[in-house]
Amino acid sequence: MEIAKYFIGLDVGSTTAKIAVLDENNQIVYSKYERHNARVNELVSQYFKEISQKLGNAPVSICVTGSVGMATAEQLKAEFVQEVVAGTIYARNAHPKAKALIDIGGEDAKVVFFRGNSKDSAGANKGNGGMELRMNGNCAGGTGAFIDQMSVLMGVDNQKMSELAMKASHIYPMAARCGVFAKTDIQNLMSRNLPEEDIAASIFHSIAVQTVVTLSHGMTFEAPILLCGGPLTFLPALRKAFCEYMKLKTEDFIVSENSNLIPALGCAYRAKTFAKKSVSSLDELKARLNVDLGIEWHSSLDPLFKGEEEHQKWLKSKAKFATDTKPLQKGKQRIVIGIDSGSTTTKIVAVRLNSHTDLTDLTDKESERDTDIVFTNYRLNLGNPIKAVADGLSALKQEADNRGAELEIVGSCSTGYGEELIKAAFGLDSGIIETMAHERAAASLMPDVSFILDIGGQDMKAIFVEKGAVVRMELNEACSSGCGTFIQTFANNMGYNVADFAKLACQSKAPCDLGTRCTVFMNSKVKQVLREGASVADISAGISYSVVKNCLYKVLKLHGNDNLGGKIVVQGGTMRNDAVVRAFELLTHTEVARSNMPELMGAYGCALHAAKLSQSARSIDDLLNLAHYETKQLQCHGCENNCYVSRYTFANGNKYFSGNKCERVFNNKGENDVKGENIYTYKYKLLFDRETHSGDDVLKQDIRVSSDTDKHHTAKIGIPRILNMYEEYPFWNALMRAAGFDVILSSESTFKKYEGALNTVMSDNICFPAKLAHSHLKELNENPEVDRILMPYVVYEHNDDPDNTLNSFNCPVVSGYSDVIKSVIDLKKPIDSPVINFANNKALEKQIVEYIHGLSVSKKTAKAALQEAIKAQEEYNKEIKEKALEILKKPSKLTILLAGRPYHTDPLVQHKLSEMIANLGVNVISDDIARNIPETEGDKNDPSHCVAETYLVKQWAYMNRIMKSAQWAAEQGNDVHFVQMTSFGCGPDSFIQDEIRDIMKRHGKPFTLLKIDDVSNIGSLKLRVRSLVESLKGAKQEDSSLFTHHSSLTQTKVFQKKDVHRKILAPFMTEYLTPIIPPILKLIGYDVEVLPMSDEASAELGLRFANNEVCYPATLIVGDIIKALKSGKYDLQNTAVVMSQTGGQCRATNYAGLIKRAMVSNGFQDVPLITLGVTASTGEASGNTDDKQDYNEQDGFNVPWLKYSQIIVTAILYGDAINEMYNACIVRERKPGIAKELRDKYMRLIDEPIAKNSAKGLVKLLEQAAEEFDRMTLDKDLPKVGIVGEIFLKFNPFSHQFLEKYIISKGIEVVPPLLAPFFLQEFVNVEVQKHMRLSCTRVPDFVVKGAYQALIGRRLRQINKAASKFRYFRRFTNIYDDAKEVDGLVSLAAQFGEGWLLPADIVGYIRDGVDNIISLQPFGCIANHVISKGIEKRLHDRFPSLNLVSLDFDSGVSEVNVTNRLLLFLDSIAV
Repeated sequence: MEIAKYFIGLDVGSTTAKIAVLDENNQIVYSKYERHNARVNELVSQYFKEISQKLGNAPVSICVTGSVGMATAEQLKAEFVQEVVAGTIYARNAHPKAKALIDIGGEDAKVVFFRGNSKDSAGANKGNGGMELRMNGNCAGGTGAFIDQMSVLMGVDNQKMSELAMKASHIYPMAARCGVFAKTDIQNLMSRNLPEEDIAASIFHSIAVQTVVTLSHGMTFEAPILLCGGPLTFLPALRKAFCEYMKLKTEDFIVSENSNLIPALGCAYRAKTFAKKSVSSLDELKARLNVDLGIEWHSSLDPLFKGEEEHQKWLKSKAKFATDTKPLQKGKQRIVIGIDSGSTTTKIVAVRLNSHTDLTDLTDKESERDTDIVFTNYRLNLGNPIKAVADGLSALKQEADNRGAELEIVGSCSTGYGEELIKAAFGLDSGIIETMAHERAAASLMPDVSFILDIGGQDMKAIFVEKGAVVRMELNEACSSGCGTFIQTFANNMGYNVADFAKLACQSKAPCDLGTRCTVFMNSKVKQVLREGASVADISAGISYSVVKNCLYKVLKLHGNDNLGGKIVVQGGTMRNDAVVRAFELLTHTEVARSNMPELMGAYGCALHAAKLSQSARSIDDLLNLAHYETKQLQCHGCENNCYVSRYTFANGNKYFSGNKCERVFNNKGENDVKGENIYTYKYKLLFDRETHSGDDVLKQDIRVSSDTDKHHTAKIGIPRILNMYEEYPFWNALMRAAGFDVILSSESTFKKYEGALNTVMSDNICFPAKLAHSHLKELNENPEVDRILMPYVVYEHNDDPDNTLNSFNCPVVSGYSDVIKSVIDLKKPIDSPVINFANNKALEKQIVEYIHGLSVSKKTAKAALQEAIKAQEEYNKEIKEKALEILKKPSKLTILLAGRPYHTDPLVQHKLSEMIANLGVNVISDDIARNIPETEGDKNDPSHCVAETYLVKQWAYMNRIMKSAQWAAEQGNDVHFVQMTSFGCGPDSFIQDEIRDIMKRHGKPFTLLKIDDVSNIGSLKLRVRSLVESLKGAKQEDSSLFTHHSSLTQTKVFQKKDVHRKILAPFMTEYLTPIIPPILKLIGYDVEVLPMSDEASAELGLRFANNEVCYPATLIVGDIIKALKSGKYDLQNTAVVMSQTGGQCRATNYAGLIKRAMVSNGFQDVPLITLGVTASTGEASGNTDDKQDYNEQDGFNVPWLKYSQIIVTAILYGDAINEMYNACIVRERKPGIAKELRDKYMRLIDEPIAKNSAKGLVKLLEQAAEEFDRMTLDKDLPKVGIVGEIFLKFNPFSHQFLEKYIISKGIEVVPPLLAPFFLQEFVNVEVQKHMRLSCTRVPDFVVKGAYQALIGRRLRQINKAASKFRYFRRFTNIYDDAKEVDGLVSLAAQFGEGWLLPADIVGYIRDGVDNIISLQPFGCIANHVISKGIEKRLHDRFPSLNLVSLDFDSGVSEVNVTNRLLLFLDSIAV
């Protein structure tokens, strides 16, 4: 038998293909590293050809890796190894002493922590081999592609950028989480004329921060560290950035000359292990690459054009909107100049004024008729906007000289990103906000324009116009998917220029559906469709569709297109792309107007504005002579930000400041500028400027804490300045001081301290305020003065409107973050986390007295201290509300209610937005105006008496207050408007955005949402606020009736007793629950039909009719229901919809609100929606006797749970048992297909015993099933994988991309999740809520436990006995025993989402010998930030054998991305 003599490792990455060939002595005989530009087969064939020339047709073994390598491996019939595994194989062979590996690739970053030396002969890990493997799943920030984007922006290559960075003297904070944010930051730095060296170093620093933050998850990097991947190999500045951020020395890194080939070399080592059994000749490999796999590409999207003839006809229809450019004439002529200084480009338009009349007296239309465009210029800024404008003006001068024209500039105006800078630099007559410039230009094309869509290089603006005034504006706040640079990046990656790429799209016959998520996800979808046979034309057309879908569903969040009006204008450079414009028309069923120069419309609008100004004439030289300037770097010490400010001094003496976060010290408005009042500066001081020493009237000797020297002192309690302390610090400060403790408050938030603690952040897509908490806890933990740290577990906030709200929950992150901190920080002192219920004073007293008494304080003192605390909090509430009312009463000033969560008061979190708004001459108040205080209880006109009209269940305290304040602002006159701050990734806010937008819309007012993160540049936010303020001022002058109309909220029909005959539609969840629902509800008297499993159409409809940021299960369920109601299959007059409702702090409680909104949007308001409460976790905290827990307004639907409890419980346990049997059998079945056959049979047979209400019959049937499954199952020991996670995602196969099927195909047994514990945990929760005083139930424990034993325990034993006839059955456990398992991992107060049950499931699996576990969650799931990702470190510490991977899912995540991460996980399981 032939043995391989050479061993090939092939690494096909997202952008490059690397190959390494080893001989029998492990010497590299050939290697190559090149970009493949999406032509993988061509490049690999070339490699094989070169190897043949060197080695002849030698026998070889080959192994393939890389993010795109799977398809190549299939074609070559070679083994595929996940790339991180390949890297570890190399590390274990070549550098066994390495403690960690960092690999930065084209679009992904990976980290491996080596904890031991367990390896097999190829260096692969055994079990999990003492390794922690991590890989970025959500974002391409901080990867090679990101570096490419940044170097293009700086106009240098990567190598040059590295050389520059090595000479830097200062680092500026910059966002590496997302390319678009980072671009904005870089442009901001470049436009300030800062040294290139510092900017380059800041880019590399941000990558180091990003890698450590997203991949360390609480693990500590120890030297030596092996570096892998092209960027770390070839860019010394990147290595230096890692050194400095991680506080390591250069020699702590292992940098091999082949670092860029590490995964390929790992593959070559792996190939060596099967040198005998898998051998091919090089000729055979070449032949396999040339075989056409015969894949036929299909798509669900329509082609953009049926053929070239239709395309040409379409182009003709657009030509009527063209604006001619006339040549300059010889002699004297008057012109006006408009300059659009954008984020990446500069546009200049010169317009000739043909008559000598004063244009200021003419209407807009008359003045346009009297003008000609005589010059246009479009150029890249290349980081210097002043030079770009100067070069453009010089080009105009040259053109004039060539034509003998003598130009008199009688008006000049700037707009765009650099509006103020360019105005100051060239002494221009005016500057206007971008939205106004675009509206002015659009109105010249279409006088009664109703909607303008402007898509530029990296931003997207949607402008709604009514009666000539801008009434609403939306801007992409978080993501650049869908902007010009996004398309450009794709085109360049595939080896095309943008124009050719766009032409191809128009020829596509089957455009790809690529989703609407960010570039990384779309890149992996592109890899997937290329593999499936799509052409580049199909991909280009698919990207055009994605741009528009992203715009409609993500940016505009439109739920139907009726509100765009009939007069639509598209502009911006991206709209030169015919494919994007056509995709917009097809998706919105409209026809749009597009100019022949869409990219110049902002500058043209500026010029038209300048034409209305009457100014004395100047020459171009006059403007150019002013633009000479000097810059000086200053450091502002006005606050904790210590901003580095650039001061420009121009030739005419004008000064311009840039880089300042606020305008307190440096501003561009002059001394006479009028500022508005800002409540947030007052609020911050009112909150935290408090005494910190204990009160003299308290007996301090009661408080004793031993110090190291055995002396006694007054205990010092550290309180972190985080999260809900921005609401309750007055309470806790007064409480601890009155109880005799000194308080040490953590210092003000700074970016430097924030970065210093980021390595302990466990969930990279959690909100910024939560990430920031780590730095405050780190500070207190390291402060030797602090004895204990207080971080209360506040489940319920004070409910100041119990009549109109269901609950006053905190967000799970705010409530439970102490569990995360305890898991990740190496604590030097105790963290106290008393469970708190502010909604009930009696419960609060018991909780506080218990906590304070536990610190050796008498109960009497504790009670007295509580009264002091309540008084301090009430005084604060009163003062902040009175201040808001006082500001409101100030005469004739525009007031903006800037709403947010309490912690948005932190200047670092809000980036001083409130100050920026006040600097525009606007008064700023907060949502505190809606607080209910005793003094205003009788005043019916007080804002606290407003009731928000919404579809949502009012369950969260902060959300309730924001919505109430929005309703109040909507009902006020035109002097009060509403703006909301939200943190990127905020779970509850994703649900309230559409509600608030709707409240505002119904009252004819604009809604501005400002999305904020750790990104420090607030340029785009300022643009939005300025646009709002200027449009409000404009509307006020023009037509005050714009904001006065009001319409009411349309509700869905109520399900009444007379509706019981209706067919009730229920969404699909799992194969093991779905068949049970119809027969059980038929037994109760209802006709229920379960809908089919979700599919791509469900996801598409869900995205259209529910906000993109809600959880993925909500998207699918909304899509399922709308799809069914639109299908025409049902008589809507005799149909209803049912949706389960979990209650508690999780967002699932509000799925019903999303469904209602979607139903109303589609005209289905006459179809009732029934909400079915399935838990008691809606726990009524305030002790009201009326049971708000069954929050169901549909009085015609009632389930007598007790009467049917036995059959319901038995049926759920039966489904779980069949699930277990099926999964154990399918990997051991005696004949193919028998496991599915038996499963389907026994899920069908349940109808009869359920119809007879016979629980015994079900148990008997289960015994029969167990015996038959047992006969059909072989004896076989197999590796096992357990699954935990969010309930819908872990049970619904479509939502997790049929992941279980994939695992089973690898010969691994899936130990499935069980449904019953999700319901049974309520028995524990009820007791826990009582003991923790989160509910006011007086039911004794023995009654609850007795009910469990009677209802569940007996049935559980029967099911276990029956199912045990199947030898692989895993017995069901007692839920009370499960709850005990999580002690020390997570608080039992964690009753949100899966709550404490998720870690209990993990412990249960490990107890049963299942160490390999997958945690499935929707992207950004707020509960899993705490109960899964948050406590991962603690789980690993307690269970070293645990091999855990977290997979996030949403509608944009690609199969390639999931498979890649799954392969990494599965490779560590020995099959």
